[in-house]
Amino acid sequence: MYLTKEVKEILANYEGETPSVKSNLARLLMTGKLSGTGKMVILPVDQGFEHGPDKSFSENLPSYDPEYHIKLAVAAGLNAYAAPKGMLEAISDEFRGTIPLILKANCSNSLISSKLQPNQAIIGNIKDALYLGCTGIGFTIYPGSDYSLHMIQEVSELISEAKSYGLIIIIWSYPRGGDLSGDDETAMDVISYAIHIAASIGGNIIKVKLPSNIFKTESMSQMLSNNSKSYKFLGNRIKHVMHSAFARKRLVLFSGGHTKNEELIYKEIMAIKIGGGNGSIIGRNAFQRPYQKALNLFSNVTNIYLDPN
Repeated sequence: MYLTKEVKEILANYEGETPSVKSNLARLLMTGKLSGTGKMVILPVDQGFEHGPDKSFSENLPSYDPEYHIKLAVAAGLNAYAAPKGMLEAISDEFRGTIPLILKANCSNSLISSKLQPNQAIIGNIKDALYLGCTGIGFTIYPGSDYSLHMIQEVSELISEAKSYGLIIIIWSYPRGGDLSGDDETAMDVISYAIHIAASIGGNIIKVKLPSNIFKTESMSQMLSNNSKSYKFLGNRIKHVMHSAFARKRLVLFSGGHTKNEELIYKEIMAIKIGGGNGSIIGRNAFQRPYQKALNLFSNVTNIYLDPN
């Protein structure tokens, strides 16, 4: 497999990883329409488990079928497709080997009491990932939750095992719970903290939400006050939080978030590009649209990342 200069530079930041991990990371970076650019777009479909199938799929009935999602990811020329074990098991042989697969190994559900602190259950393991032919394995952690220390310890042990088999690690790092308010969850200093925690426990790729124009801590709020005009632009906020990815030596992808109109999505993608983010993980904003509209959306997103200007 030919590696571009951009991919070689990224892999050089992962010197401590095994050849197998770096090979799988290279495969992810050299797949799809963004192959070799150092940018990535991944389709995740764990929302049915997290939020319920009707809430996730009823706007686009074909999306109840697990086959629908990998077909969309392949046709759109994405870098990877991520889903829980059962959805990956439901893929037909027609799509085996067509795109890197990521096993989403833990999940929560929205039926549990809202009074409970955010937590996740392990629903897949390293043997599952290897059996399914996955390139990597993904975990969610909730920095800030009263259960966060337990989650980080649990996930850290699985990360060590996964890497020993050459699997790459994607960490969904979502600050939530504890003393964090809803606004705090996307504050710039909180998102920076979430990135650093995920990198520190061994995440090869880190997924976070887009940072908002606030700081949680008082000392950082003074920084915001001094740079208020600059931080109004999302691209500058992304540039700020990217420093926490070991001075940009770890790949950071940004969530597509709640369903929104295409104009806003494209503005966010442009800001990610300008801010030096490594790409996007887009789920609901794609599969809740009809198939052709989803393909068009992904095409426009990848074209933004491909545009040299």
